[in-house]
Amino acid sequence: MQDSYLHTGSGFQNYRGIINLAIVLLILSNMRVALDNLLKYGVLVDPTQWLEYLIRDPHNVRALALISFSNVMILTAYITELALSKSYIQESLGSALHFINSFFILIIPLVYVFVYQPTPIWSSLACSTYSMAFIKLISYKDVNRWCRKDKMSKKQKTPDVQNLVQYPNNLTLKDLYYFMFVPTLCYELNFPKTPYIRKNFLLRRIVELVLLLQLIMGLIQQWMIPAVVNSMQPFDEMDYYRMIERMLKLAIPNHFIWLLFFYCYFHSYLNILGEITYFGDRQFYLDWWNAETIPYFWRTWNIPVHRWATRHVYKPMLKAGFRNSQASTVVFLISAFFHEYLVSVPLRMFRLWSFIGMVAQIPLASVISRFLSGNYGNVAVWLSLILGQPIAILMYVHDYYLANAA
Repeated sequence: MQDSYLHTGSGFQNYRGIINLAIVLLILSNMRVALDNLLKYGVLVDPTQWLEYLIRDPHNVRALALISFSNVMILTAYITELALSKSYIQESLGSALHFINSFFILIIPLVYVFVYQPTPIWSSLACSTYSMAFIKLISYKDVNRWCRKDKMSKKQKTPDVQNLVQYPNNLTLKDLYYFMFVPTLCYELNFPKTPYIRKNFLLRRIVELVLLLQLIMGLIQQWMIPAVVNSMQPFDEMDYYRMIERMLKLAIPNHFIWLLFFYCYFHSYLNILGEITYFGDRQFYLDWWNAETIPYFWRTWNIPVHRWATRHVYKPMLKAGFRNSQASTVVFLISAFFHEYLVSVPLRMFRLWSFIGMVAQIPLASVISRFLSGNYGNVAVWLSLILGQPIAILMYVHDYYLANAA
């Protein structure tokens, strides 16, 4: 009879305890860093500082006026679609008017920022407003054009449900402004709606939004700003070891703030908008934290943008005869452009290295998908998120600091 020990052995098959150890060590190390920050700088959190900054900022009135001016572009798109529906103008002229209107939507914030040089906060608010208007009006234009084609080809079907809006009865200012406020980027003639407002749900989301915004601003004051300020000298001296140390020191608070902002915006804020507008489609994100590839992350972390890109860029390109890889690349480049637009314009600078870094994710995504899978792929995605953002933040802040030091 063989001894039973010959059929036994040791090995690493269940990693639960090791993972728990890693979590405990991560918590303890970050507690030490947080305590070191408090001992070194004291309490820097001031909840009223941000509000005072926004109110006393000399650019606030001008920025609010610029944001209000975006209504001119919205009305221009509405009048153009109304004229097209009544055949007052041809499709070619309507397309030209929409193109000119879209061009000015993107160029006006750029001119405002570089001429008046407002602070980054108000610049970001203006650029975000105009970018949102640009994306939504593209969808508004496309859907109405598709409806006109269906009507001309007599393919428009009679609705089975009463009170269902059909083209061109949707062309009202009320309908357009409803679309501008609901938490979606894709226009529909008939949006899904909820029957009533859930007051308890709405109150929870409002409390979350207020508390999380205070937490984010407090973490920026207490943790981010000192780390960024202390990173200026190593960048000036090109001290690579200290640059890496500062980047790693910034990585954890930066990503923690990014996670809080994600929840604050995509869960709390968008649900508030959806609730007060009776908007029924609340799928704003999927399980991007389980992403094993970068493409899956980009498809799931921002569902409104993904749906817009699929509907108005990806599928039209496929119908036009482009390959899947070509359409995907164009979608990614458009996403990279808007990410850079929302960062570069408020800071009054465009850095080619940043855009190249965004584009570099295309081959990076291919490498991760090809060589890594499962948990290894998920770890690679998290590393790209945690380390990529601090590098971009430090380099942009450093360049902004140098440009405004004089």
